[in-house]
Amino acid sequence: MVTVRFDANVNPNLPWSFAPEQRTMQVHIGENALAFFKATNNSDKPVTGTAGFNVAPQAAGRYFTKVQCFCFTQQTLAPGQSIEMPVSFFVDPKFVEDESTENIPEITLSYTFYRSDDPSDVAAAPVDGASGS
Repeated sequence: MVTVRFDANVNPNLPWSFAPEQRTMQVHIGENALAFFKATNNSDKPVTGTAGFNVAPQAAGRYFTKVQCFCFTQQTLAPGQSIEMPVSFFVDPKFVEDESTENIPEITLSYTFYRSDDPSDVAAAPVDGASGS
């Protein structure tokens, strides 16, 4: 088992609220897990956002696999709309065999939503393939 902690952030240019439905989850190594995040468009116009992610500590990132994720596509919310967004993931069993991860009791999955109808925000979104998939 490993504890997965969920973190949610929003770029100041995106008028959304965004939070995990659960702060932590106990996950069986190798088994698929499902977590939910909730986003709300706090503006009076439709707004499109894109989520960038990070997995910490970095050594655990290579063993954290997202099967399905809201972060794979842009999300458009109507004015005042709220949606629940799932992420399906697992921690590869090799996580427990790696000496560099043997003392890691917790993995953090962190998302930041950026406004995608503003080209300057999308360019600023982190792209870090080394920190997870």
